[in-house]
Amino acid sequence: MCRSIKTLYNFEPPATEQEIRAAALQFVRKLSGFSVPSRANEQAFERAVDEVATTAARLIDSLVTTAEPRDRAVEAERAKARSALRFGTPTSTSNA
Repeated sequence: MCRSIKTLYNFEPPATEQEIRAAALQFVRKLSGFSVPSRANEQAFERAVDEVATTAARLIDSLVTTAEPRDRAVEAERAKARSALRFGTPTSTSNA
């Protein structure tokens, strides 16, 4: 699966329409192999993005859980910490 597609369910605040569409775009890009479709495929590509976004929104709206919603800021900090462990923390260089 595409690494840039993030979990959108059970967050506070809930996923926005733009976040769902961005995930749908990444999914369609992955399936099609196109970052940007040719003019001949543009209409089919956009239709697929729209359909995936609609279906994803319907899925997210219909899911149920007893778990507390996750906080976006806390999850972002956790992701930064995982990234720092995986890739190392950037070191500052001085020109002095």
